Amino acid sequence: MADILNSISGLLWGHLLIYLLIAAGVFFTIRLGFIQFTQFPYMVKVMMQSREGAEDGISSFQAFCTSLAARVGTGNMAGVGVALYLGGPGAILWMWLIALIGMATSFAESCLAQLYKTKDDDGNFRGGPAYYMELGLKRKWMGVLFSLCLILAFGFVFNAVQANSIAAAFNVAFDVPKYVMGIALVAASGIIIFGGLKTIARFAELVVPFMAVAYLILALYVCAVNFAQLPDIFMLIVKSAMGIEQAGAGAIGYAVMQAMLQGIKRGLFSNEAGMGSAANAAASATPNPNHPASQGYVQMLGVFVDTIVICTATASLILLSGQLEPNSGLTGIELTQSALVHHVGEWGAIFVAVAILFFAFTSIVANYSYAETNLLFLDHHSKKGMMVFRACVLGMVMFGAVSELGLVWTLADISMGLMAVVNVVALFMLRKVVLWLANDYKEQLKAGVTPEFDPSTNPEVEKTLPKGIWTK
Repeated sequence: MADILNSISGLLWGHLLIYLLIAAGVFFTIRLGFIQFTQFPYMVKVMMQSREGAEDGISSFQAFCTSLAARVGTGNMAGVGVALYLGGPGAILWMWLIALIGMATSFAESCLAQLYKTKDDDGNFRGGPAYYMELGLKRKWMGVLFSLCLILAFGFVFNAVQANSIAAAFNVAFDVPKYVMGIALVAASGIIIFGGLKTIARFAELVVPFMAVAYLILALYVCAVNFAQLPDIFMLIVKSAMGIEQAGAGAIGYAVMQAMLQGIKRGLFSNEAGMGSAANAAASATPNPNHPASQGYVQMLGVFVDTIVICTATASLILLSGQLEPNSGLTGIELTQSALVHHVGEWGAIFVAVAILFFAFTSIVANYSYAETNLLFLDHHSKKGMMVFRACVLGMVMFGAVSELGLVWTLADISMGLMAVVNVVALFMLRKVVLWLANDYKEQLKAGVTPEFDPSTNPEVEKTLPKGIWTK
């Protein structure tokens, strides 16, 4: 079974997804006028005012924190370790590149998710790729396929990955048996999950900024102490990505491909740009300014913070420590712990265990919110059925805590790959709508007014929108 799963993952990633993700990122980067670079200061400005405008729902800042909670987790601490172990230092350069061009893809999917959002029975905004596939493309079958892939990935597999990293970290730091940690995670996750979407958003708003800042402060301290080595580390990343460190043409080709493959896979798992998952959080917000594109700006910043800031911090800790050894067997969260122990002493392993608890636990509850949204898309409104689904999610948390690392990551690669394929195809098909939203927003900014969305300016799009969402 492991061999079959590895073959499927290799086929999906080695022959399809790398090229599809790069093509989408480059296309939207160019057509949107390199928006992630030219509009970066404005991106920060929109995020700073995003707490406003949500009297009857979730603010853009809460949606940002929910998506960041799902992004910032195992991928940033364990995933970076896996990428470095399997792909070498060069994998980090590919993580950077896929994140930078992926910011434009994130803008596209977040705009569309906002545009085609709906309201559930409790008055919460819901939306995401499944909704813009049904409404914008008139292809409900495509939305159903995406929803099934997302429920598999975020409802079950990704939560197993997060639980696996937490259990492994606490086993190393405190010698806590993995099954004990699994039981504790199930209990804690259940409290938040059964509280509903707004409880998840409030929880993420409180925890995510705190955990990210604490981890970055420690990483910056380590970098400051080892400042003289940073230029060498950067050159090592670049040379390794280009295969300069390897001898022989065959070795160079293999090394470059491994660095590219691992960097893009782990980068996508971490920042989720193009996967279509963060778009579910983007749809739940009441944006400020009141325009779908404003949430696109906010979510772009989430990709930047996740990969360019937090993943780079983890990579720096590992590469500066000298703990990365190809045949050591030390990978994932254990590699990150070993690196921090080298820098600050034994308490470093404890710090990583506590940090990954916050990082990964918030990812579990945010992941669940994505799965719930797509379950509702499939017209599953049964209260009893939702209870059964939540119980199954918690069961996967327990499974992940006691499972082998390799199996869990392979399942994650396959499930997120299937999601990304369906979503990126939809983004290309809806590219004209994305460009219209971006240009409409920019024109209003140039005119010196606060952007306000008026769907009547595009009758073709207006007739596809849910009633009562964007019209008074």
